[in-house]
Amino acid sequence: MRKVQKGFSLIELLIVVAIILIIAAIAIPNLLRSRMAANEASAVGSLRTINTAEVTYSTTYPTIGFAALASLGGTAAACSSATGATSTTACLIDDVLATSAVKSGYNFAATAGGGVPAVTYASTASPSVPGQSGQRYFCSDQSGVIRYNATTACANTDASL
Repeated sequence: MRKVQKGFSLIELLIVVAIILIIAAIAIPNLLRSRMAANEASAVGSLRTINTAEVTYSTTYPTIGFAALASLGGTAAACSSATGATSTTACLIDDVLATSAVKSGYNFAATAGGGVPAVTYASTASPSVPGQSGQRYFCSDQSGVIRYNATTACANTDASL
């Protein structure tokens, strides 16, 4: 009588491992590309939020004009206090974005133009790790148009979205 072999041979296990590695080699680059695309979409959304906050701020505080990024935020405690929003803590954007200026793999900055009231501003979004967290650089100004540059820091003369 012959013995019945139970289990898998070494060759069969190696074939299964090789198939899994081939599938992983195909899937991982696609995952990284889709993560970068999601980070870029989030950066554009955040710049739109900053644009809206800047317009709201300049309308609410016309003697000041546009503001820097930190002034657009405000902690939950400050925003819900009896005094509420002020020109230094306007409570218009999330305080995480306003204070740390980092979100979804992008670094954000917004600066008001000189003079009082400030009639211009510039906002930028650049990838924290270019090529990994995102490929494109984004920027906007008081016109509200979001622009991008694929290689270097964005300027308000680059192509618009």
